[in-house]
Amino acid sequence: MAVPKYDDLYNPLLKALHELGGSAAVSEMDEKVAEILKLTEKEINEIHIGNRTSLSYRLAWARNYLKRYGLLENSARGVWALTTEGLKINEVDKKEVNKYVKQLDYETGGIEEEVKEGKTPESGSETWEEELLTQILLMDANAFERLCQRILRESGFIQVQVTGKSGDGGIDGKGMVRLGGLISFRVVFQCKRWKGSVPSKEIRDFRGAMDGRADRGLFITTGTFSRDAKDEASRDGAFPIELIDGEVLVQKMKELNLGVKVSMKEEVEIDKEWFSKFSG
Repeated sequence: MAVPKYDDLYNPLLKALHELGGSAAVSEMDEKVAEILKLTEKEINEIHIGNRTSLSYRLAWARNYLKRYGLLENSARGVWALTTEGLKINEVDKKEVNKYVKQLDYETGGIEEEVKEGKTPESGSETWEEELLTQILLMDANAFERLCQRILRESGFIQVQVTGKSGDGGIDGKGMVRLGGLISFRVVFQCKRWKGSVPSKEIRDFRGAMDGRADRGLFITTGTFSRDAKDEASRDGAFPIELIDGEVLVQKMKELNLGVKVSMKEEVEIDKEWFSKFSG
């Protein structure tokens, strides 16, 4: 089946969140919805625009609408959850949701920034995340490795070195993570500018290169990871490999203020009581 339109994803999304215990990260929701809809790897990895999949893009709009309908809420850390009302509801009428949100925008002017900028659930307009990924994809391999080095340093890694130029068996760099100033872990990383989904073969090859050289591996990509790649990364009995996909990468750059400028909008509220002291 083709990836459903955003409003046909309302109920699969609600079902996914109920099955996940009422809250989940975006990647968990995407995976669960794909499982519920029985989507193939090809359908899951279908590109909508830039480096973002149709499933990811349409689910983002589905969350947007269900949030404004009062069934979902999200934290600054990217975790989405069912509201008290959302916990009571398993299914919605998509026409009712769409009508409510449209009326809400008309009455309050509370139109989301994406809508104000001309973006719609089925438009081809890039979000800031997609624009940032596009910019990263324009970098050459060496520049991307240095970017990943900077991100890791800003995230608390120490002794971060880029080794990719020496062709070190598929390992692009290495560093250390120190926990509580007492325990250190050796980490090697690989950086892949990738459009679409990274297959499990890339994970197996990386694990083969890192064998015996580190305690953990870190695979950073601008793309996504296939189900098989995720399974391979966490396979029992094998060296653990952490996966950083494009979505996590750009959010981390925003968090660290690397390559992005976040503007805070000023909101002015009139204190009417303040003027009363001038009354006779």
